[in-house]
Amino acid sequence: MLGTIFDIKEFSVHDGPGVRTTVFLKGCPLRCKWCHNPEGLSPYPQLMVKENQCTHCGRCYNPCAHDICKKYGRCLFACPLGLISLTGKEMDSADVAAKVLRGKDFLRMSGGGVTISGGEPLMQYEFTLDLLRRTSELHRAIQTSGFAKSEVFSEVISNTDYIMMDLKLADSGMHKKYTGVDNAVILENAKILKASGKRHVFRVPLIPDITDTEENLRAISEIAGESEVELLPYNIMAGAKYKSVGLTYPLEGHKTENNKIDLSIFKRGKLL
Repeated sequence: MLGTIFDIKEFSVHDGPGVRTTVFLKGCPLRCKWCHNPEGLSPYPQLMVKENQCTHCGRCYNPCAHDICKKYGRCLFACPLGLISLTGKEMDSADVAAKVLRGKDFLRMSGGGVTISGGEPLMQYEFTLDLLRRTSELHRAIQTSGFAKSEVFSEVISNTDYIMMDLKLADSGMHKKYTGVDNAVILENAKILKASGKRHVFRVPLIPDITDTEENLRAISEIAGESEVELLPYNIMAGAKYKSVGLTYPLEGHKTENNKIDLSIFKRGKLL
């Protein structure tokens, strides 16, 4: 089964228990204003150019004979500094699984495994399911926003050992304002996850004056209940890659320091 991937990261220690191989799937239905993986938003392969280092020599605009370059209007191979690349590649799930399983002995020894991330892996849920099933001899984790039909969400988590699910904003209006989508299905899937018996954690990205308000954190605490919660400090480098994929960072110039957080809001909350 074919899927579009923009990265496979080996020896990851931040995407679940132990050392892991993380597969990043391309495409996301959300448009979070603080997203730090803008190259994962579009479901299609796209040009990535490191504009800040460009000398504007113009060589990449010269005609070339490479078929792959025609749709992008620039040569991917002409830059003398190697500043042009393609982010996103169509791959077969069997090949991806084989690549992951080559390191299975080390991953098992470390208490790790494979993590499917994105973008949003549920946007390519058939590919995600196939990859999870092909790697069933490893500990399998998924990073998700939970934005998918509940039957899809349920089937995916039933084939997963550990689920990291974002809870960004409890208020539906605020959620739509800052992510582009309503959170009704996300909240429903959070209930399904809590009742599933699967090991999981709810993650809250702490965006200054947006998600890190006491009102929002108290509401998320109620949603999470007895589940583990991870509070993720704002990534001040989140906007670094936007220009390279032709986008503008929506929170440019936004406050970068998080508000003081009362951890007693969460029974099991912790800062990473």
